[in-house]
Amino acid sequence: MTTRLVSGARIGAVSVLALLLAGCGIRATEVPTNFGPAPSRVRCSLAEPDASAQAARGLPVQVFLLCGSSLVTVDRTVRVPDGAADSGRRMLVAQGLLNQLATPPSPAEKEAGDSTDVRGGITVSGPRPGDPEDTLRLSTAPDSLTSYALAQIVCTFSDSAAAEGDGSVVLGGPGAEPPRRWQCTDEVRARPGSKEPPSRDVAGE
Repeated sequence: MTTRLVSGARIGAVSVLALLLAGCGIRATEVPTNFGPAPSRVRCSLAEPDASAQAARGLPVQVFLLCGSSLVTVDRTVRVPDGAADSGRRMLVAQGLLNQLATPPSPAEKEAGDSTDVRGGITVSGPRPGDPEDTLRLSTAPDSLTSYALAQIVCTFSDSAAAEGDGSVVLGGPGAEPPRRWQCTDEVRARPGSKEPPSRDVAGE
């Protein structure tokens, strides 16, 4: 009789424990499980400041790189000689930013998941007669760039000393087409591959 009571108590305790585990969303099992490490995710940010970027001397700037399907900022530097006139300084900054965008990401940036779609060899010049004075003309027409590269350039320029600092930049190409004012929006930063920077005619500005 005592043995039956003890066995019944044990069965009852096991049943209660099973109900408690089920209530917590935990499935009782006698077999150890090992789901392995959590899946890795792209960080899109540097674990620590990039030593190679810090070692370079020049004007501190930020450029927009690609990480996954969005844009992220990274710290870089561009060289601007002391005493450069405002217009000349602006061109030097713009060209330096283009060069930085075309530079392959550092090992630390690659580890963070960063990449760039801007190709080397693009140059920038100032306005032509009839252009707004803040126009930047690229050696490659903006419309011929990939949506990723255009978003990188527009967002980098509009957030720098190369533009007026209002979230937009006036860009033109090497041809006779008039320049347009391009904007870096939240949608562009979030989805540069599917959301092209909006632009408008600058005639009359």
